[in-house]
Formats: sequence, structure tokens, C-alpha cells
Amino acid sequence: MKKVTLLLLFSFITASIVLASAAVAAFGWTATDHNFGQIKQGKPVMAEFAFTNKGAVPLLIHKAYGSCGCTGVDYPKQPIMPGASGTIKATFNAAAIGTFNKTVTVESNAEGGLVTLNIHGEVTK
Repeated sequence: MKKVTLLLLFSFITASIVLASAAVAAFGWTATDHNFGQIKQGKPVMAEFAFTNKGAVPLLIHKAYGSCGCTGVDYPKQPIMPGASGTIKATFNAAAIGTFNKTVTVESNAEGGLVTLNIHGEVTK
């Protein structure tokens, strides 16, 4: 009887772990790339990256940051519930003339962990 009880308990625990690991948060992005085209030097521009939590658990964004000091990032600090939406805003302030390619890295509990968003364009005088 003890063996049957232990076997049932082990089976229950294993099934619980498998089901819990299947429940994840997942980004559903409308786009992960933004082309500003031509922008004026010294005039900040902003891109908004919209997403929906396509997962089964709340989406937690731990951190989001730009690849350089010229890119500011604003992101939701509260959990995004399954089916709910949010945005990540990237503000680029161009100092140098010429083409640019910058990234925003998003760290979260979503499937895959890291997401890279891209902004690019050309700065003119």
C-alpha cells in the first residue's frame, strides 16, 4: 500500500511540474523593428513597440535598456496579464549625422527570456 501511495504522489508531483512549466508568458509583438527614415540632428524621436501577452501567466518585464546613452527606454513596470497589451517606448536623440542602427533589449519572464527591438534611420543636419 505504501508503494502505491508513493507512486501516486510521485506521479502527481511530476504532472504538476510538467503543467506548471508549460504555463509561460509570451510576447505577441505588432513589430520589433522601426525605421525613422530621415530625422533632424538634435531633435529626439520616439518609437512605440506594442505587444500583447499571448501567454497563460502574467508577463513581467524585469528591465529594458538601449544599446547606447542616446536611446532612452520606457516600459511597463506592472505585470501584463494574459491577453492584456502594453508598449515599450524608445526615444532616440541623434547627435551625429549619418545612418544609425540601435537596439533595445527587453528582459522578461517571457518564453525565450530576451527580446531585441531595432530602431534605425538617417540623421540629417
